[in-house]
Amino acid sequence: MIALVINVFGAGTVRAGAQVVGQAPNVERVRENVRKLGIGDAARLELKLWDGRKLKGYLREARDDDFTIVDLKTGAATTVKYTEVRQVKGSNRSTAAKVGLNLAKGTAIVGAIALGFTLLALIFVPKT
Repeated sequence: MIALVINVFGAGTVRAGAQVVGQAPNVERVRENVRKLGIGDAARLELKLWDGRKLKGYLREARDDDFTIVDLKTGAATTVKYTEVRQVKGSNRSTAAKVGLNLAKGTAIVGAIALGFTLLALIFVPKT
């Protein structure tokens, strides 16, 4: 019973502490995710802010303390501080295109090697 009481109060304390202390790692995670996306109309973002707003658009500019997102429909630019962001989802279409191109190149190389070995086998293996 005492262990249960300690466990319940201990879990509550840890959870509350994580909310206060946890915002700094969240800011770093948001900053890192924004940095990975790059800048330009291919760098698409969906943001959920702590005040309940949701923003969707592309990343125009990223600075040390904030970044600018441009709404795709209206063209309105909004500057957002990293501390305001609760959740960020994003993709960079040019990065996906590069991955697809590299995958196609790899497949072509493997196919060419397999074709080469098949031709060598046909040429050098005696027919019986």
